[in-house]
Amino acid sequence: MQLEEYFEFEKLDTKFGPVESIRLKGHRIAIEDVLQFYRQGNSAEQIQQGIYPTLTLDEVHATISYYLQNKEAVEAYIAESERIAEAWYQEYLTYGPFFLRDRASQYALPPQSDRPAHA
Repeated sequence: MQLEEYFEFEKLDTKFGPVESIRLKGHRIAIEDVLQFYRQGNSAEQIQQGIYPTLTLDEVHATISYYLQNKEAVEAYIAESERIAEAWYQEYLTYGPFFLRDRASQYALPPQSDRPAHA
């Protein structure tokens, strides 16, 4: 089995630039979540047993192996994800927690009673 077969790769365009997401297949766990604990000194066994028991040990080993074989690219992936997350957070700080709702309400249809009747 190829290492890449353990992962789902997704690319999305955002207003702050394209963002990539790499998750373990069948899980909502991103590789950077597993790698955070590995980079803190946890073993694969500790990560699997104590932090992500829904993952198999093979999945944790695959994540670590993928990181070690593609370290520069994975570090760049993590840095770009953090940059885009920070941009979204700064927008939240600028406009407040309800800016999307408030912006959407500008385009909302008027209430039924205010709409013209169709003949």
